[in-house]
Amino acid sequence: MARSALVVIDMLNPYEHQDAEQLARQVEPIVEPLAELVARAGERDDIELVYVNDNYGDFAADRREIEERAMKGRRPDLVRPVLPPPGCAFLPKVRHSAFFGTSLEYLLSQSRAERVVLAGQVTEQCVLYSALDAYVRHYELTVPPDCVASIHPDLGQAALHMMERNMSARLAPSGDCFPA
Repeated sequence: MARSALVVIDMLNPYEHQDAEQLARQVEPIVEPLAELVARAGERDDIELVYVNDNYGDFAADRREIEERAMKGRRPDLVRPVLPPPGCAFLPKVRHSAFFGTSLEYLLSQSRAERVVLAGQVTEQCVLYSALDAYVRHYELTVPPDCVASIHPDLGQAALHMMERNMSARLAPSGDCFPA
């Protein structure tokens, strides 16, 4: 059973929203380390890999449709390397937190995860709110700064500081997230 979970948040993005260009510039440097982190997590039996993604108001959309919409968007180059691997859990969400209105809490309890690693976008929004929800559920929390992207870098840095200080999150480079 998994003791840790890697939760990848909102990386299937068509980049067709108001702040998309600004966000995309911040996502560019995290794609490679995030793809590597996902690959490492996928190779281990003790890590539950979970993608949680906004459904963009389409309550009929499934994983395939959300992936296709992202790949047909403005920046498929940012999506392709981090597409969810076959067989990993995929949960659509409608609000900021990966926990709100999803079965993430149940999935984590069934896998006996004690630690949650959060990666994806947007640091000062969905990642921050998911971190708070993980913290109040008593999960150990890790956030790799090289695998999260913000719209506003100053707010992203403030969010990381809040997670570290107020939620006891460990900020660690992606290479140090899953010790052997």
